[in-house]
Amino acid sequence: MMQTKRQIQQLLASAGIRPNKRLGQNFLIDLNLMKLLIDSAQIRNDDIVLEVGCGTGSLTQGLAEKAAKVIAVELDKPLAEIAERQLAKKKNVEIINADILKNKNTVSPAIINALEQAHKKHAGRLLLVANLPYNVASPVILNLATDPLTADDMYVTVQKEVADRMTANPGSKNYGTLSIFLSATGDVKTIRRLKPTVFWPAPQVDSAMITFVRRKKKAARIKNTELFRKIVNLFIGHRRKMLKTCTKLAAGKLKEINNWSEILEKCSIDPHNRPEQIPHEDYIAIANLCCKYLKPS
Repeated sequence: MMQTKRQIQQLLASAGIRPNKRLGQNFLIDLNLMKLLIDSAQIRNDDIVLEVGCGTGSLTQGLAEKAAKVIAVELDKPLAEIAERQLAKKKNVEIINADILKNKNTVSPAIINALEQAHKKHAGRLLLVANLPYNVASPVILNLATDPLTADDMYVTVQKEVADRMTANPGSKNYGTLSIFLSATGDVKTIRRLKPTVFWPAPQVDSAMITFVRRKKKAARIKNTELFRKIVNLFIGHRRKMLKTCTKLAAGKLKEINNWSEILEKCSIDPHNRPEQIPHEDYIAIANLCCKYLKPS
């Protein structure tokens, strides 16, 4: 049984704790929305589900009814202990008390290892289904959209600001790294806008339920994901400058490239355009062409 607001409050009170604002703890308390999130994922009985920020294990209970394996990550130790007690009878649930991220650009090796072990037993998809903590939503989504660990699909609730960045189009103020990566590797759409009242404690902002479905053919167009990421970061890091100006600020491996004008010309991209105007297809073209001009690592 998924938990009501009152049940979550009682669980926290019995442990002598309160929601931690610093950790972005806003519990989804609308059971119909939890069911909608789970139903949207169309979880099959051989799928592996990663849940980030499982809290007291409310959503986890619903996920465990559908999936072959649920790996639920919770940074807050008291909450992880509550979730373990609540889900003690669910043999297909593994609660990991850890930070999902090793750093901003890397998923924790312990989580990767747990997912790899699960894949040895279950041949289904890897799904991210979660009410994501606000403070890690963007890096978690971005890392799971790129190598080496990629989620097949994602079904998440995030604050509206993150949702806007996920679904943004070129030329809009929210267009950036997140929208470029997601549109380059799959399809993103909004399931529903969420008011603060569906969470406890109620956040100061609206949220949204978002889906990302990875498309292997789209993702396969990127020859080198790491290089693609560096290219996008170079340009989007200076989003209001002209492209030709951004190339002069290349660092690290990208500094080896000295024929940016030729690359942009071959990609039929105007060097006077600004990074925030460039569609993901053009970033893929630039990155793929750059592969030819870089020495192997």
